[in-house]
Amino acid sequence: MPKITSLPGRSRRRGSRPAATAAALGCLLAGAVPAAAAPPFTPNATQPGIEFPILHAYAGPGACDNCHGNYDPKNDLEPFNLWSGSMMASAGRDPVFWAALDVANNDLPGVGEFCLRCHAPKGWLEGRASAGPGPTLGDADGCSLAGNLDESQTNDFEGVTCHLCHRMMINENPPPGESGNYLENAQYWVDDEVCPNGEDPLAPCRRGPYDYPPPEVPPSHEWAYSEYHEGSQFCATCHNVTNPVKTLIDENGDDTGIPYPIERTYGEWLRSDYSDAQGSAGQTCQQCHMPDPGVKGQVACIQGDNDRTGNMPGHEFVGGNTWIPGVLRDEYGATIDNGDGFDNAILRAEEMLQGAAQLELMAPPEVGPGGTLHFDVRVTNLAGHKLPTGYNEGRRMWLDVVVEEADGDPLWESGAYDPATGELTRDAQVKVYESRRGIWNRLGNDTCDFVDGGGVEEFHFVLDDCIALDNRIPPLGFTGGTDLETRPVGYTYPETAPGSGILVNYDDTSYAVPIPVDALSPLTVRATLRYQTSSKEYIEYLRDEAVNNDFPDDCIPRTAGYSWPTPPGERSRGELLYALWNDGTKSAPFDMAVESAGVDIDANIFADGFESGDTSAWSSTVP
Repeated sequence: MPKITSLPGRSRRRGSRPAATAAALGCLLAGAVPAAAAPPFTPNATQPGIEFPILHAYAGPGACDNCHGNYDPKNDLEPFNLWSGSMMASAGRDPVFWAALDVANNDLPGVGEFCLRCHAPKGWLEGRASAGPGPTLGDADGCSLAGNLDESQTNDFEGVTCHLCHRMMINENPPPGESGNYLENAQYWVDDEVCPNGEDPLAPCRRGPYDYPPPEVPPSHEWAYSEYHEGSQFCATCHNVTNPVKTLIDENGDDTGIPYPIERTYGEWLRSDYSDAQGSAGQTCQQCHMPDPGVKGQVACIQGDNDRTGNMPGHEFVGGNTWIPGVLRDEYGATIDNGDGFDNAILRAEEMLQGAAQLELMAPPEVGPGGTLHFDVRVTNLAGHKLPTGYNEGRRMWLDVVVEEADGDPLWESGAYDPATGELTRDAQVKVYESRRGIWNRLGNDTCDFVDGGGVEEFHFVLDDCIALDNRIPPLGFTGGTDLETRPVGYTYPETAPGSGILVNYDDTSYAVPIPVDALSPLTVRATLRYQTSSKEYIEYLRDEAVNNDFPDDCIPRTAGYSWPTPPGERSRGELLYALWNDGTKSAPFDMAVESAGVDIDANIFADGFESGDTSAWSSTVP
């Protein structure tokens, strides 16, 4: 376990929140949040009050492990084992989430239930994480969740569990005025009826992609076939996120009346070629993020019945987070018993990132001494949504481009990153792919302000109402270029053909590098596409919000044997997160792709003998 540097502490009562800070913020952001905004913030679909899960033999993920884990270590395909190291399983333990939750609750008291509904669904459904009628407002900070954060299988910190996903359903008879299938904000319908396919009078169905016609052997628990589990709408439940109280302000300062789109991973996919099931590129979310293990003799449980070769989605739920699984492994690995789950999650995330983009480098074979080297880099998005996608705060991808002399000495670099400090150099030519969100006219300058008066970037997840920049690369066949919820902002992606309405799924960046007359030939140009889960700016912002607003100390208990440099409950979540970041890898970026080219220095050509911009020779077959 890495050493965590102690930070200056303050004496604070656990769970307290300074009223003066909230009042001051309310004056600062007068009008930013409607006066009527009040919990509950997700009033639709299943609400707290059901017994979740119903009390029977399969109540927790640990019970599912009895049959759905540790039966085929050779192929590493058991559903429980794959799930246990994933960010789905860790949604209630992620220290970034907890630090961000404090900021959200400080900005809009009680809004934490909006976040906890997805990150701690068991506690939310049982009324321990809701700011709605009944539970107190303080529950929105997670302080009433049951169990120890660093233990598994028996508490509210298990994140998105087996029972949540396999009891979700489309409600054929929703309450009047409600949809039976909400595509956002974790407004899920949870089956709470007695299952017809089973003997337990208290058991609901476990729903999934299988029926059991003879001679197949049905499972020993209650079951129901669910087409819903095979489609991307299932994933949209949590992977489209909309602000429940704010509307989108466009670049002209006009209120569009559209509920503010916080995240649109599903919406991006829906407007791409991947959503066309009949097309050559058609793929569901599950096909990419729950890939079939690809081995023969696949079975779903220890009984060994029903060969699912080629038809068993892997429960790895892989994404791009290569940082937090390592943090959880180092901090809680001694008490969270998931074997190599966290390490495997990191490896799978790295594999996914390496397959998410294609990099091309076009450089001339020669350049004159004392001239300017012009070259271009193309990044092509191979993912089924924007690249990068999802949680915008601190998440970014960039090009690190280096020109080296023959002896290996760097001559020039754009997008340099210092692993010792976590700082990305934003030089004049740097290309960073990101989405910057802000609050319209916060500083009185009629713009989308994403920095404070001192130029420090801010991340007000629940107060943002405008988009200052979104230059993330569109997916193949993207038709969302005019959709206010998904379009690029502050950046232009051309159409594939004039009038097609389809944006290209690649981005070209041109570079110009002056070459000294005494530079050693040949030169090497190297381009690296790098992805980072959380930026230094974001981590420091979460820490500073906690310190400057005197956020309460972390209220969530750990086991008696867990060792912090200071005991749990004596440091805020933002400070804890910063310590984990600062004393660890600092969310080290991962290299998605690397391309290089050699360039000779030839004294016989003119200094301006190469003109960039001709990309006609580039591949036209890149998807």
